[in-house]
Amino acid sequence: MKVYGVTGWKNAGKTGLMERLVTEITGRGITVSTVKHAHHTFDVDHPGKDSHRHRLAGANEVLLASRNRFALMHELRGQDEPTLEELLTKLAPVDLVLVEGYKRDRHPKIEAFRAETGNALIAPGDPTIRAIAADILLDSDRRVFDLNATSEIADFILTEVGL
Repeated sequence: MKVYGVTGWKNAGKTGLMERLVTEITGRGITVSTVKHAHHTFDVDHPGKDSHRHRLAGANEVLLASRNRFALMHELRGQDEPTLEELLTKLAPVDLVLVEGYKRDRHPKIEAFRAETGNALIAPGDPTIRAIAADILLDSDRRVFDLNATSEIADFILTEVGL
């Protein structure tokens, strides 16, 4: 599987770019999965539901399944957070995995950047960032795209990974 990331600071436009890229790339007949890093405690389960009750009772994993989808929840229970590499082994094979976050990992990335956030670019100090998708004109040693130029960004990523 090919792996490519979308990184950037909070409110930089990462999720919107990811969503547009998934739509664009799958529309070209390429299979895509995504991995999203959360920096905080999150839950995909709801208190009182059977699966939530199973987790609270101490189950290490709870697999919730229906005819439309399944979700596997794995409780770390004090174990170290799995690495991106470990998580990628849990995915079914696809052509491309788009990764949101994981800015410190070494896979190639595009940085989403919005000037209004007031944050500095990550790219100057990170050689894994191959391009920038920004809402303003930037002078950079990396390729710079308009943040909303989804088709061009998709072309760039697919060329980068050889698809």
